[in-house]
Amino acid sequence: MVDHGPDYEDEHVHTVYEQIASHFSSTRYKPWPIVERFLKSLPAGSIGLDVGCGNGKYLAVNPDLYIIASDRSTNLAKIATRHPPHSVVVADTLSLPHPLASFDFAICIAVLHHLSTPERRIEGVREILAHLRPEGTALVYVWALEQKDSRRGWDEGGDQDVMVPWVLQEEANDPPSEEPKTFHRYYHLYRKGELESDVEAAGGVVVESGYEKDNWWAVMKRKE
Repeated sequence: MVDHGPDYEDEHVHTVYEQIASHFSSTRYKPWPIVERFLKSLPAGSIGLDVGCGNGKYLAVNPDLYIIASDRSTNLAKIATRHPPHSVVVADTLSLPHPLASFDFAICIAVLHHLSTPERRIEGVREILAHLRPEGTALVYVWALEQKDSRRGWDEGGDQDVMVPWVLQEEANDPPSEEPKTFHRYYHLYRKGELESDVEAAGGVVVESGYEKDNWWAVMKRKE
């Protein structure tokens, strides 16, 4: 039995993203429609968090917001700083360095599925909720198990804990190599209803939820 937890994630998530950051960033440039809709629906002047911001592609969606972005990868966080006036810090999803109950909104896109135990995934949701104001909302996205129509072909009844390859393409200044290097990242694939259950277990309320392009998503808020 694999001993999942922080060390496992360091090896199979964090170390990988540090090495593939530049190539990964080059493939991430188009905002997902529901994330864009959520950000554009917020009142002007709202202050929020982008937890696990990657290259910061969502920071420029709505210029009327101010966002403090964070990522566990130093290399991705450096790339995300290209989106002023927003702030970017290196931080772990389970230990955010921000004042509690202080933000109007948060987004956490394609992050929680990298946490390798049920308890850590629920704690990730709880950490996001804890930083919202009482009336604040957060949008969370995770990869779905139900992807039978995608190129990956995952579906109900399959393994929910998988290793997903990333083939690192050479960049212009790299010396030529015989074949690209492949890294493997850990993912937990969420089955239908699992994200909503985690929100409730973390003390939150699901405002809206759904499925989009092989992902489950939920808008959540704190219990009153």
